[in-house]
Amino acid sequence: MTTAARYIPSSTDIARLAKSGARHKYDYGHAVIVSGPPGQGGAARLAARGALRVGAGLVSVLCGADSVAEHAARLDAIMVKPFAGGEDIGRQLAGLNPSALCIGPNLGLTARAGDLLDATLSLPHPVCLDADAITLIAEREAPYAGPFPAQTIMTPHAGELRRLIPHRFDTTTNRETLARMAAERWGCVILFKGVETIIAHPDGRCLTVASTAFAHAAWLATAGSGDVLAGIITGLLARGCDAMEAGALGATLHLLCAAECGPGLIAEDLPEALPAVLRHLLSEPDDGPAPR
Repeated sequence: MTTAARYIPSSTDIARLAKSGARHKYDYGHAVIVSGPPGQGGAARLAARGALRVGAGLVSVLCGADSVAEHAARLDAIMVKPFAGGEDIGRQLAGLNPSALCIGPNLGLTARAGDLLDATLSLPHPVCLDADAITLIAEREAPYAGPFPAQTIMTPHAGELRRLIPHRFDTTTNRETLARMAAERWGCVILFKGVETIIAHPDGRCLTVASTAFAHAAWLATAGSGDVLAGIITGLLARGCDAMEAGALGATLHLLCAAECGPGLIAEDLPEALPAVLRHLLSEPDDGPAPR
C-alpha cells in the first residue's frame, strides 16, 4: 500500500476552474442541493452558495413546499424547487436534469429524509453525501446496500467515519488507514475531514490536503464550514471533475478561503472568499500553490 501523496493542484487542475467566453451556463453543470425540513435550511443554502461560487452554471435547492418561502427570502441567483408530496421524488429530481447532487446538510434522520436519500441514490449522477446522509446510510434499520452511483463522495468527520466502519474504527489507527478502510467498505471516495484532510479511493489511491499554517484549518472549526465544503465539491462535480479530483481540489479551495478570510471567519464568509482565491489561482503562471 502506497503512502498518501500530498495534493498540490497542477496547472491542469487549476485550468478546470476557468470559464470560457465561448461557452454558456449550461456548459458548467447544474448542481442540485437537497434541503432539510423547515427551519433547517441554512446548511443547504451554504452548500448552494459554495457550489455557485466555485462555478457551477446553475444551482438549485430542492425542498418541501413548506420551505420555499424560507429559501426564496434568502437566495437570489439560486433556484428554489419544491418537490410535490405524494409524487415520485426520484422522478422529480431527474426532471431537474442535475449534473451533480448534494444531500445531507441538516437533512434530518426522519422517514422523509430517508426517502429523499433513496431517491437521490437511485439516479446515476455524481453525488456528494454529507452529514445526516452519512448517518442514514450507516445507521438506518435497513442500511443502504449499494452500489453507489459512479463518482460518489462521502465527506465524514471523525464521528461520522466511526459510524461508517464501527467495527474497524480505532482512535489509535492513523487517519489515512481509516479513510482507506471506509473507501474499501463503501466502494466510493471518502473525504475524511480534519486538520489534515484525507481523500481515499476504493482502488487504493490516497491524497492529503493540509495547510502549512495550522491556524488556517483551525479557523474552519465553525458551524457550517463543512456544508460549504460539500457545496464546493458538488459544484466541481457538476463542472465535470471526478469524485477524487473534486474532493482534493475542493478541500484545497476551502483551506485557501480560510486563509483569505483569516481569524473570525464564519461559514457565510467562505463562499464570498472564493472569487479572490480563484482570481489568485488563475493568475498563477505555473503549478498553483499548496494551501498556505
